[in-house]
Amino acid sequence: MLGYLVRRLLVAIPTLFVIITLAFFMMRSAPGSPFDLERPMPPQIKERIEAAYHLDKPIYVQYGYYLKGLARGDLGPSMKYKDKTVSDLIREGFPISATIGGSAMLLAMFLGGILGSFAALRQNSGADYAIMGFSTTGISIPPFVTGPVLALIFGIYLHWLPTGGLDRGRMTFTHLLLPVITLALPQIAIISRLTRASMIEVLNSNFIRTAHAKGLAEHTVLFGHAVRAAVLPLVSYAGPATAALLTGTLVVEQIFALPGIGRQFTMGALQRDYTVVMGVVILYATLIIIFNLLADLLYGVLDPKVRYR
Repeated sequence: MLGYLVRRLLVAIPTLFVIITLAFFMMRSAPGSPFDLERPMPPQIKERIEAAYHLDKPIYVQYGYYLKGLARGDLGPSMKYKDKTVSDLIREGFPISATIGGSAMLLAMFLGGILGSFAALRQNSGADYAIMGFSTTGISIPPFVTGPVLALIFGIYLHWLPTGGLDRGRMTFTHLLLPVITLALPQIAIISRLTRASMIEVLNSNFIRTAHAKGLAEHTVLFGHAVRAAVLPLVSYAGPATAALLTGTLVVEQIFALPGIGRQFTMGALQRDYTVVMGVVILYATLIIIFNLLADLLYGVLDPKVRYR
């Protein structure tokens, strides 16, 4: 397994390099500049500012400067937030995005696994149809519809929960509840469908029939054999899904006015804050690589037939 881990990490380096290169040139090819304002600044001042960020040089020279900074672990300064670096913005926003995304993923894995397993055990029953109907609805309705509806009902009409922001800069349960539910609902729907399909396949497999023929108790067959095999597809799905949720969902953070890195990414793209967008892209790509690797290693632990060499 150690050799496999080393090979995967070595492959991750050129993968990150390709992602960084594509993102850099795509951002630079977008029309506009970080310093294009509604009231144009004097040409001399704009030239000095662009020179300070190396924007006056050819794009391949800018690319070289950026790679040189990355080699030192420097993501560069923000071009729109005064006296803040990209690392500062990520340190401020990532805990918020990670808290919301991690909570949403845990909730989705728990509820989605229970609902999917129950539907599989009651296949073609009313409960099965109800759960699958809920799943279809949850997948079909996007968060930018669910979020405002939840905020309208529980925040505006019932006054039970705050509709956005933080409590004096701190994350509290009441402020995070609506964003977490909004993020979790589509994942609950997807995970419940994956769990149901996987569980039905496992319950009809030969080794489960053998376990029943040996006279094992039903709960032993389910939790000792079926569940372990049924979670394998979820492990593969959970890797990239967790990375996506941890880095924040752009729409949800905008709806609930949360200063996570998803919102910073959106504002950076709109304002042409090149370094902020690049920093979030690098973080997102790194997390996807890490969580995919963890998912593959966990797959090998759960499935004894898998061997890493």
